[in-house]
Amino acid sequence: GGSDTTGPSGGEPGVVRFVAFGDQGEGNEAQLMVANAAEVVCADRGCDFALLLGDNFYDEGVTSAMDQQFIDKFEVPYEGLDMKFYVVLGNHDYGLLANDWDRGNYQVEYTNYSDKWVLPYYWYTFSSDSGATQFFMFDTARMMWSHDVDDQRQFLATELLGSSAAWKIAVAHHPYISNGKHGNAGNFDGLGWLPFTSGEEIKSVVEDLICGQANVYISGHDHNRQVFDPVCGTYFLVSGASSKTEDFVFREDNPT
Repeated sequence: GGSDTTGPSGGEPGVVRFVAFGDQGEGNEAQLMVANAAEVVCADRGCDFALLLGDNFYDEGVTSAMDQQFIDKFEVPYEGLDMKFYVVLGNHDYGLLANDWDRGNYQVEYTNYSDKWVLPYYWYTFSSDSGATQFFMFDTARMMWSHDVDDQRQFLATELLGSSAAWKIAVAHHPYISNGKHGNAGNFDGLGWLPFTSGEEIKSVVEDLICGQANVYISGHDHNRQVFDPVCGTYFLVSGASSKTEDFVFREDNPT
């Protein structure tokens, strides 16, 4: 609650400033450099909070809420950023085959032990101080295995479509469109014919519930940064370059 005028955003009412880190969970030099760059920007301009876009712990997630990786790959790299981090989960957070659901539970549980890590459930919503901007966080890694899709559809239908916020921002790990190597939902990695890897469920969820409803959809998964002109009434952003970067790959079905 309260108004933005007392928040970190330099006293401009209604302004929300945040940083989005995707695919950051390496604990490597590059992750530290990206974190340091964010510290400089946030010190200069003011940041209200951060988003973590999934693949929080390479290569296979964590094995308990006390896993040392929480310290090495989250608390230490971002110790200079005194703000909340709102988290979604990626495929690497769910073990070797990306379907070890217990490993996701430990990241939810860690919310109880950290001053800055916020992951109350696999899908949830939160708002800026003024309430003018609302974020809708969901879990595309589960959708890759057709897991909990109906529950997430219900969540998005109820919360996103029912929201009166001026700005609605959807956040999850996998992109809808991308010129990175993973490419577009429905044809991930150029494997549109392979149901479990194609991302068909994600494609349909975005088209049914995100397109034209959310102003912006922010994702990671591809290790680069992309901003697209609006497609289907929504801006799509990819921000997965927070610990390693990869070249663009252009396929026939790529957006222009």
